[in-house]
Amino acid sequence: MARIQRRPPGRGVEWEFETLVLPQDFSRNVVTRVLVDRAEHGGWELDRLRIGNDGKRRVVLRRKIIRQRLTLFAG
Repeated sequence: MARIQRRPPGRGVEWEFETLVLPQDFSRNVVTRVLVDRAEHGGWELDRLRIGNDGKRRVVLRRKIIRQRLTLFAG
């Protein structure tokens, strides 16, 4: 149902992408709840949503990858 991929860095921001395919029998309210849950609890935001001829919703979510820098100090 979900596929996560990482894209190479570009211009200082790295994104992680997740692809969801939701069946056509999911109501609009159910799809909204799924996406809101992903946004609130996973930090995802909507990148792309396409509805195919078969009625399936193909959703691409994204979130920033935050890297911590190694800090060294003389103690």
